[in-house]
Amino acid sequence: MSEFLLKTEGDQFVRDGKPHRILSGALHYFRVVPEYWEDRLRKYKACGLNTVETYVPWNLHEPQPGVYDFDGLLDIRKFIETASKLDMDVIVRPGPYICAEWEFGGFPAWLLKDRNVRLRCMDQTYLAHVDRYFGRLMQEFVDLQSTRGGRVVAVQVENEYGSYGIDKEYLSWSEDCIKRHGIDVLLFTSDGPEDHMLQGGTLPHLLKTANFGSKATEAFKKLREYQPEGPLMCMEFWNGWFDHWGLDHNTRDAEDAAEALDEILANDASVNVYMMHGGTNFGFWNGANKFETYTPTVTSYDYDAPLDEQGNPTPKFEKFREVFAKYGAEVGPIPEKTTGVAFGRVEMQASAAFLGQVDLLADPVQSACPLSMEDIDQNFGFILYETEVSGPRPESKIMLQKVRDRAWVYLDGKFLGLVVRNQAQEGIAVSIPAGGAKLQVLVENEGRINYGPDMYDRKGITHGIRMGLQFLHNWKNYPLSMEDRSRLEWGAVLARGNPRLYRTEIQIDEPADTFLRVIEGHHGIVWLNGFALGRYRAVGPQQTLYVPAPLLKSGSNTIEIFELEPDAVPSVEFMAEAVLGGLPVDHACPPLDPLLA
Repeated sequence: MSEFLLKTEGDQFVRDGKPHRILSGALHYFRVVPEYWEDRLRKYKACGLNTVETYVPWNLHEPQPGVYDFDGLLDIRKFIETASKLDMDVIVRPGPYICAEWEFGGFPAWLLKDRNVRLRCMDQTYLAHVDRYFGRLMQEFVDLQSTRGGRVVAVQVENEYGSYGIDKEYLSWSEDCIKRHGIDVLLFTSDGPEDHMLQGGTLPHLLKTANFGSKATEAFKKLREYQPEGPLMCMEFWNGWFDHWGLDHNTRDAEDAAEALDEILANDASVNVYMMHGGTNFGFWNGANKFETYTPTVTSYDYDAPLDEQGNPTPKFEKFREVFAKYGAEVGPIPEKTTGVAFGRVEMQASAAFLGQVDLLADPVQSACPLSMEDIDQNFGFILYETEVSGPRPESKIMLQKVRDRAWVYLDGKFLGLVVRNQAQEGIAVSIPAGGAKLQVLVENEGRINYGPDMYDRKGITHGIRMGLQFLHNWKNYPLSMEDRSRLEWGAVLARGNPRLYRTEIQIDEPADTFLRVIEGHHGIVWLNGFALGRYRAVGPQQTLYVPAPLLKSGSNTIEIFELEPDAVPSVEFMAEAVLGGLPVDHACPPLDPLLA
């Protein structure tokens, strides 16, 4: 028998035949550059943790049906082996739905191309996709399970399913699918400690765990109603929270969080700290929520966690370390902080007109009506719609039906106005000259909804574009993922204009962690040496983008910015520290967002 095998006996976990308490922390390998995995895990051990937990993002690992990626940032096998080398157990939560404030909750966007597919239920098309993906995913770590001498000790079935639906047949199928592809370690479910969640998300014979941020005694009491015997575990102890654009930066008092953690352990329970280290939503991979309004998540996933976005210990780390030590955990010295480097300010050296060069960025797809991103196999980024409008026409209003999520409208290259998803649309008034005019609508996908009833969140203009009551037809649809910018023609930096790409270089002697702030930019995305750092928005709260040292190189480093708002010419400043809660007014760029101005 493997010495790492995790089982349940009575009200305890048992490992290597001995009572065992799981002290775990969440770390999403896909949110942290691989060069830093070991550093973060060593800090976990210093805090007293013996286990690391991770979600698995389907949309990164299978970007198109049957096309898989497990390299670099996505090398889950290497991540598990790194934890094993450090004598840590691993809990894997493969989904297929993960939530995680991640784009579409981890689902690949191509699932939405089929208008008939239904997610997270016994829809046969959906199940076939999950089965194929799990068959490939499990190959990465099936031999790393504790039943075979490895350190993967437990695997989750689905994820917080009781918050979404109640379909026991689907949950049973999910369990069988995992087993069919070789998983034979301890299986479990996790749900909120509420009746409807525990009724919908559990199976009688599987270990049940609960997710909460406080009132542990009350939460475990509810869990006991559905699991009279078995070890207690908080699978997600929410010790912080995530941020949305245009809202306040979330923090939680370290003392308060430590008291909540102490209450969990005082109940003789195990715990997984969510998040122990949050990391970063690089590129376009942030998710979004929609309750009363649509609210996209920021680039940083700092989460006010015990280890901040740079991996440095916070006061919360020190308080948690004291709590874990109180309950017998083996802790190490508090890790030293990594100092960021302020490389200074850099002005843009070149720019590229966007509207006139879309043919160098993407090949258009012709259609009668505007297509969604999913219709043309586009996962993220932007989509440009272009058509010729006949003229002359008297003044009429351009109406965009169901903008998902943000649209800039141009007529013959002139910016007419911005239409935002949350805004009640009144239309954009315009007259068309004799001979007609070119209408272009640029739409940004700001992140697919990752939680709740509105997850069928197709992007672009999903229900047509019209002038007055007359629908416009014969469209070019440009899928602008922006991954290949090599064909762009660069020129001088212009003082004003429509959306432009900007480029500059910075010379660095020795790479180091730093934080990039876009100055006098309103809304866009930044690439560093071809790597998509993420989105920026002047409305905050986040004002800096984390740049891990491995993304830099000695010598020349290239910075590219796609700035979407007119009348904005950005520059960048590399700072020593993160600014996640906004800047003083005299440093901040005034917002152009009509909802937040």
